[in-house]
Amino acid sequence: MSTATPAPALSVLDLVPVRTGQTSAQAVAASLSLVDAADRLGYRRYWFAEHHNMPAVASTTPPVLAAAAAARTSRIRLGSGGVMLPNHSPLVVAEQFAALEALAPGRIDLGLGRAPGSDPVITQLLRQSGTTSDVERFPDHVRDILSLVAPDGASLRFTSGGTYDVRATPAATTTPEVWLLGSSDYSAQLAASLGLPYVFANHFSGEGLERALDLYRSAFVPSESLAAPRTFLTANVLVAPTHDEAEARALPNLRMTARLRTNKPLVPLETVEHALANAADFAGLGDTFMASARAKWFVGTAGAVASDLRSFAAKHGVDEVMISPIAGSYEDEPMDAAPGRLHTLELLAGELGL
Repeated sequence: MSTATPAPALSVLDLVPVRTGQTSAQAVAASLSLVDAADRLGYRRYWFAEHHNMPAVASTTPPVLAAAAAARTSRIRLGSGGVMLPNHSPLVVAEQFAALEALAPGRIDLGLGRAPGSDPVITQLLRQSGTTSDVERFPDHVRDILSLVAPDGASLRFTSGGTYDVRATPAATTTPEVWLLGSSDYSAQLAASLGLPYVFANHFSGEGLERALDLYRSAFVPSESLAAPRTFLTANVLVAPTHDEAEARALPNLRMTARLRTNKPLVPLETVEHALANAADFAGLGDTFMASARAKWFVGTAGAVASDLRSFAAKHGVDEVMISPIAGSYEDEPMDAAPGRLHTLELLAGELGL
C-alpha cells in the first residue's frame, strides 16, 4: 500500500436502501448493523439522508435513525446528510438535534440542505403548515437554528416592545455541529458567508465541484465557531474482493440511476441477478446515463479504490471522504443484512488503516 499520499479519514452516508422483497424493518436493521461496523472500524461520522416516498430508500427521518444509532455506539459522530430544511419548522429541527446532542454529547452533526428530497406532491404534503417561501427564507432559517441550539437560545423582539426567549432545549452544555450541504454555488456561498463548514454533494452529481469549493474557500468569513474553511467530499464507493464482483454489485444502483434520469417508474433496489438478467432494459439513453455515473464512482478492489480515494482527496485538498456504500445484494443474502456494503466498509478500513 502506497504511503506517498496521506490517507483521508472516512465517513459514511446512508440512504437506507430497500431491496426487492425487503421490508422497511429489515432495511433499517441492515443499516444499523453498518453503524455498528463503522463505529468499530474507526470511521469518523455516519450520516443519514432525507428522502421521501421512494420504494428503494427508507431514510425518511434522519433524527430518528440517528437516535437509534446513538443508542448503540460510543465513539462515531452521527447526524443528517441532510435534513431538507424547507420541509420543516426550524424550531422543530433545532429541538430534535438539541435532544440528540443531549443523548450523545459531542457526537451530533446537523447537516442542512435546501432541496425538497422528493417530488412536488410530497413537497406540498410536507409543507402543508408552511409556504413555498420557506425555500427563499433558507438563510434566515439556518441562522434561526444556529441561535436556537446555542446555550443562550434566541430572543424574539415584539414590535409592541418586550422580548421572548426561545431555547431548543432548556440547559444545553454542548451543541450539534451545523454543516451546510449542497450541489450548487448557492450553498457554497451561503456557508462561506455564515462561517459554517460545507459539504458538496459530489455523490449526487459531481458537476461543479471545483467551482463550489473555490467559491467556499475564497469567500469564507471566519465565525465564532469556525476560524477557517472546513469541508469534505462525498463519493459513491463499492469495494469487493474481486473487480468482477464489485462491478456486478454496482449494477443495481447504476440501473436505479438510469431509472431516475429517464423518468421510469421507481422500484425497490434490484438484486444483482435481476440486474444482470435484464441488462438490455436501458439501451440507448439509459446506457449513457449509467456510463456517465459509473465514471464518477469508485468501484473495485480495496487497493485500487483506496488509491483512487487518496488521489481524489489530495486533488481537492480535503482530509475526509464520506462514502455512500452502494453495493447491491445477491438473492441468497440475508434480508436484515447488507454483506456487500459491510465488505466495502471493512475492506476500505483495512486498506487505509483507519
